[in-house]
Amino acid sequence: MAERQSAPPAAEEEWQYQLRVDLAEDAAEAARTGGEHAGLGPLRDILAAHDARLICQYDAFAGYCAEAEEHGIEHYPLYAWTKAVIADPVKQAKYVKSFSIHVGGTEVYDKDKADALEAALTPLVGAGVVTRLAKHDTNPANSPQMPEKYRSQL
Repeated sequence: MAERQSAPPAAEEEWQYQLRVDLAEDAAEAARTGGEHAGLGPLRDILAAHDARLICQYDAFAGYCAEAEEHGIEHYPLYAWTKAVIADPVKQAKYVKSFSIHVGGTEVYDKDKADALEAALTPLVGAGVVTRLAKHDTNPANSPQMPEKYRSQL
């Protein structure tokens, strides 16, 4: 009797996805603070229709660092790298305008949700408020790798 082998992984794994948008500077500040900005209306409407919300990347990084400092940085492997990012004025200027989109309260979500939200958001790109739209997946091969100088601190 031949030994049964498990099937190879499907060509298209069941990755989860996250959309990210970059906003114009004035819109980004309003989005971060919950302030008013006329141009954010269509974006906010689309997000509401998809049970989604914006999370400022800079604020998320700063929150990660604050949590690590409160609970012990030795338990947070990305602490040194993340701290260096938020301390760099050039990167800070970039990340205060960059937002991840959480759907249904989660950071990553199924492809169908990501695709539907991406289709709804695409017409906003370049129309004054949304300057960039990107879709990321959870495939580790597609994730940025920590620079060596921070890996050696682990």
